[in-house]
Amino acid sequence: MSETKIPYKIYLDESEIPRQWYNMRADMKVKPAPLMNPGTHKKLAAEELAPIFCEELVKQELDDTTAYFPIPEEILDFYKMYRPSPLIRAYYLEKKLGTPAKIYYKFEGNNTSGSHKLNSAIAQAYYAKKQGLKGVTTETGAGQWGTALSMACSYFDLDCKVYMVKVSYEQKPFRREVMRTYGATVTPSPSETTEVGRKILAAHPGTTGSLGCAISEAVEVAVSNDGYRYVLGSVLNQVLLHQSVIGLETKAALDKYGVKPDIIIGCAGGGSNLGGLIAPFMGEKLRGEKDYRIIAVEPASCPSFTRGKFAYDFCDTGMICPLAKMYTLGCDFIPSPNHAGGLRFHGMSTTLSQLYHDGYMEACAVEQTSVFEAAEMFARVEGILPAPESSHAIKVAIDEALKCKETGEDKTIVFGLTGTGYFDMVAYEKFHDGLMTDQIPTDEELEASFAKLPHIEE
Repeated sequence: MSETKIPYKIYLDESEIPRQWYNMRADMKVKPAPLMNPGTHKKLAAEELAPIFCEELVKQELDDTTAYFPIPEEILDFYKMYRPSPLIRAYYLEKKLGTPAKIYYKFEGNNTSGSHKLNSAIAQAYYAKKQGLKGVTTETGAGQWGTALSMACSYFDLDCKVYMVKVSYEQKPFRREVMRTYGATVTPSPSETTEVGRKILAAHPGTTGSLGCAISEAVEVAVSNDGYRYVLGSVLNQVLLHQSVIGLETKAALDKYGVKPDIIIGCAGGGSNLGGLIAPFMGEKLRGEKDYRIIAVEPASCPSFTRGKFAYDFCDTGMICPLAKMYTLGCDFIPSPNHAGGLRFHGMSTTLSQLYHDGYMEACAVEQTSVFEAAEMFARVEGILPAPESSHAIKVAIDEALKCKETGEDKTIVFGLTGTGYFDMVAYEKFHDGLMTDQIPTDEELEASFAKLPHIEE
């Protein structure tokens, strides 16, 4: 088919919004290792998770066999406000690079929250409301998840308590104010408002915080207040399930024009965007129907895939959450405060960790100055200011396209553009002023963190 017939933006019709979420675990031969009770080191039962998560979300979290979950009509109605999102052919980036490669990106920033996070936020808020809860608690790093959840909670008239990593709270005041506009309470973490926060501050005076710290505080508040549950924007199986709408729409748009991607690239922090983007493609790969090269891109400042250990670890710094087997840097690992590119979580989704361990995808780590160089180039030619997180994928998409230029190979590259960077201007300012540096943890620092991993007999 002539490529001139492929438009700049490929839009699906409203009727083509997926009506089911796809669960990759159903097609995995080796399932992700189960969550474990941190006290007994035994597999967690559903009733043990019920005080933390909403009932329906617990079912989704633990289900390794159901391939498709129907999307409730109320969630579909909300999705129609901003979905389907466009799949865009990066003609101008291709021209700038002089590459024979064809580049597409799925743009998830065309909603008020500014990112893909709303896909799961509205689902989790819906199940909380359906259960009759008063509200939810959560953590947020760069602020995209907190923004999305505050918007979703406002829609369902739920209270929303957000613990925001302190360095982001200070660097991104406007993201914080959007959350407050939607009615959320936003607290810099670690804080003096919780027992675990006070312990962390006593052990690490002056710390700029981490997602692990914020998770601990949010979970403590949820389990100690009647009518509240904790919700999370990444890492969990349920989140990857909800985010599969990204990949399902991407595949439908490509199929419309008979396009098969060779390389699929996503940024990787906890795994929500990456898992959502690759879901249907990974399903085909797992079933032996098609093959794709899938690349996870993470920051060199927080390299859980490329330098972490595949082991059971706590998902939070306070060590009160369940143990998960994942690629981890250790639950008390805190990225350098100069790291402004997001993707700050110390571990990775158990589902993606197992897929990576079994060789179904690859990973690479990139330094943040090169990430912002790629972001700037992309903004100048494609007209969208990308979120720093998304820009990790942009960087590697550019690298792969330039390899095609060298070899003359005509490959098709698809990457996920998770959202916009308009609330990340402090980071862009540091980059433009030459104040941004690349802080990479040493082997000695990582080994000290690994030494504290819990010893679990499987």
